Amino acid sequence: MSTEKKYKTFWAFYPYYLTEHQDTICRTLHFIGTGIVIGLFFTFLYTLDWRFFAAIPLAGYGFAWVGHFAFEKNKPATFQYPLYSLGSDFVMFWHIITFQMPSKMAAARKEILG
Repeated sequence: MSTEKKYKTFWAFYPYYLTEHQDTICRTLHFIGTGIVIGLFFTFLYTLDWRFFAAIPLAGYGFAWVGHFAFEKNKPATFQYPLYSLGSDFVMFWHIITFQMPSKMAAARKEILG
């Protein structure tokens, strides 16, 4: 089995990332976790209380991994592509709140799954 990474750029990776998040509950859990991460980050900036900053990985990964293991039934892409996955969480969050997710998901399925 090759350990070479297939995706060399973020935008080449993102369609693959979306196809790993086809389950609505998984995407919803990612959305909730990312929203909490954003809230924790800004709360940290406001209070400078490091406990808020320390809670960021727990909130982000906790919600996401429950989504993958319990609902999507796959391994999170963050294990192989940690930085691309982190960025993709925020891009997917943006696509959800701007109602672009259905078209982005359809395009990703067509590109990756054929």
